[in-house]
Amino acid sequence: MADEMVQRAQRFINTTYGDGAALGISKLAEDGRTGWTVMYALTRALQYEMGLSALSNNFGSGTMAALAEKYGKVDETTIPSANFCRIIQSALYCKGYDGGDIDGTYNSRVKSAVIKLQQDMGVSATYPGSSLWPKVIKGLFNMDAYVTVNNGQEVIRSIQQWLNGRYVLRSDFYIIPCDGHHSRDVAKSLLFAIQYELGMADGTANGVFGPGTQAGLKNHVLSTGSSGVWVQLFTAGMVLNGRPVSFSSSYTSSLASSVSAFQSFMMLAVNGQADFRTWSCLLVSYGDQTRQGEACDGVTKITPARAQALKAAGYKYVGRYLYNPSTTDLPEKEIQPGELATIEEYGLRCYPIYQTWARSVDYYSPEQGKTDCMTAAYKAEEHGFKPGSRIYFAVDYDAVDDEVTSYILPYFHSVRQQMDALGSPYKIGVYGPRNACTRISDAGYADTSFVSDMSSGFSGNLGYSMPTNWAFDQLVTKVVGSGDGRIEIDNNIASGRDTGQGSFYPSPTQKLDIGFSLDYWDAMLKEVDDYMESIHRPGGTGYIYTRQECLETIMTLDAAITSSARRYRMRKALIQTSAFWEFCHYSLKDYTEDAGVVLYHTGVIPDWGKDLPGVSRLVDSSTGIAKVSGRTAILSRNNSIRSGLLEGAILDSTSDDDRWTMWQKSNQDNVFNVTTVPHLHIWAADGKAGDHEETPQRRPALDYTETETFEVLRRYQGFGEQAVADNQLRMPLYAIFEKYNSIIRG
Repeated sequence: MADEMVQRAQRFINTTYGDGAALGISKLAEDGRTGWTVMYALTRALQYEMGLSALSNNFGSGTMAALAEKYGKVDETTIPSANFCRIIQSALYCKGYDGGDIDGTYNSRVKSAVIKLQQDMGVSATYPGSSLWPKVIKGLFNMDAYVTVNNGQEVIRSIQQWLNGRYVLRSDFYIIPCDGHHSRDVAKSLLFAIQYELGMADGTANGVFGPGTQAGLKNHVLSTGSSGVWVQLFTAGMVLNGRPVSFSSSYTSSLASSVSAFQSFMMLAVNGQADFRTWSCLLVSYGDQTRQGEACDGVTKITPARAQALKAAGYKYVGRYLYNPSTTDLPEKEIQPGELATIEEYGLRCYPIYQTWARSVDYYSPEQGKTDCMTAAYKAEEHGFKPGSRIYFAVDYDAVDDEVTSYILPYFHSVRQQMDALGSPYKIGVYGPRNACTRISDAGYADTSFVSDMSSGFSGNLGYSMPTNWAFDQLVTKVVGSGDGRIEIDNNIASGRDTGQGSFYPSPTQKLDIGFSLDYWDAMLKEVDDYMESIHRPGGTGYIYTRQECLETIMTLDAAITSSARRYRMRKALIQTSAFWEFCHYSLKDYTEDAGVVLYHTGVIPDWGKDLPGVSRLVDSSTGIAKVSGRTAILSRNNSIRSGLLEGAILDSTSDDDRWTMWQKSNQDNVFNVTTVPHLHIWAADGKAGDHEETPQRRPALDYTETETFEVLRRYQGFGEQAVADNQLRMPLYAIFEKYNSIIRG
């Protein structure tokens, strides 16, 4: 919303300084909106009026020194010119204060505004009256707010004002915002405050969590009954880290309880005291880097000797990369052949990470998210990670908040959508700075965070609390072991929210299927259609979809079918054949039975079934693309859950409620329907327990024989002579799908 006085300030700059030419800037838009462009122009105008030769957007040490040397303080007795005063008046308006009529007079309205500004900053006790001191002027000429904005918290504002008021006279401490929000500047100011209270001189105190600061904090353990400025500093740290405490100078039992909760959350020793490690976690993202973690990650192959060294050092969880597109850079970054077997043999567990670049904002787009998800899932399947493993997708740079909004969130949304399209074989985690992890998780795109806290200078770490769903906290790079067992790793604290995988599918003996290439679409469609026509299937009237519509639908689900086939080490032609055959034979009778199932469970015929003749109550039906009933979906998925192939709850195939729940998924979710097909094949091979039980045979495999393929496809149809006859017609269809799949996989 335009502000008339800000507009007047913009007009003042344009008319006084030749449309900005004298200041080395372009003409300002006279739109009445405050922003950095206006503040930079006012800063340059101030420098110009002081006679500085080099004008800059930066209100730096040179400008500060010139103010102090020339005027000491600015008020009605020292202000050098009317234009200088107009600049001050304009800046006040841009900050939301009444600067008078921009008339060049340091009048009562200006004085009242200055008094209010300094009260809001928390420095009125240090700078009483209506004079402007250099540090206050510096604070006036930026975009910091000194009142709560955007739902800022009053308790944080009180901390900001307290820090300003107590330390503003220290040479390297500058006035921080009092907007009620934690930030990079606030975090650094708290470190300055601690260094000042430790007795560090100006010039020595630097806002860095260095050896001197750490040594000093080890001598300031606080506990119930402690009081004074150190408790104020500690409670400030607790508040800024999102803990529900008061900013206080008294260490109460209530505070001790909150400290214990924080220590438990951060996986620290729980004692309710402000000890060194607790101080560290409050002040800097990586905390105490001497802490020994149970997790690590690295770009080096885990050999038996290295596995022994890691285990001896107390590590349980190892993060390894799913993919490295380079064949020369970091040659062991991607999980190496036999490595997961070594990890399993030595009792370690592995959590997979996906990162190829991800080190600048231009990497992130929805298209890249889709590609990365596909590649990550396929590589996880290839390496042998079981369903339910969590893949950490990386944000490995200092993504500022606007970039998270505009680029990172759309990328992760695409990752989430594509993982759903694959049938949700893997969970999604995020690796990155605190802010990115929190926002991605809050949006529902990741369920745990691997936090790059080692990068303490990232703006996405400074001023942000630890994500509530953190699984791994990356602290420091270190070397473990010696000789053949020597390995460089990142040392990570583990929260227990993710324990990785401890067992893996064996490496495939043959090439896994890959996604379909549209180059073969026309040829495959003709061959499939010609074959189905030759056998007159489906024949007659009453069928819902054409053969081309059925094949097109199957191919739109190729990603999910391919992912399932790779995961369970079977040929995707098994899934394609069963799904396509059933879908082609979806008839008006099936449609009517579906309406009857809805009637049975809801008491109402659905709108799409009201014109169908002969709808009657039916507890279950074979529904959806692959004609999967609620009962067989339950039995097959239960079999896979019990075998450790699938995550989920065991359902009761005799329960109307459970059958209805599963039927609805099969009817309404095409991905769920087709990704149930491999479980039906596995269940069939295992003997179809709970159904028409048959002799178990080898589960579907990449080297399945023609006899095994025939038998498992037949069991999908049922049993008896008709099932055998129908399956004899399905085998050539299987051969067509496998022909094109084999060409594509190479």
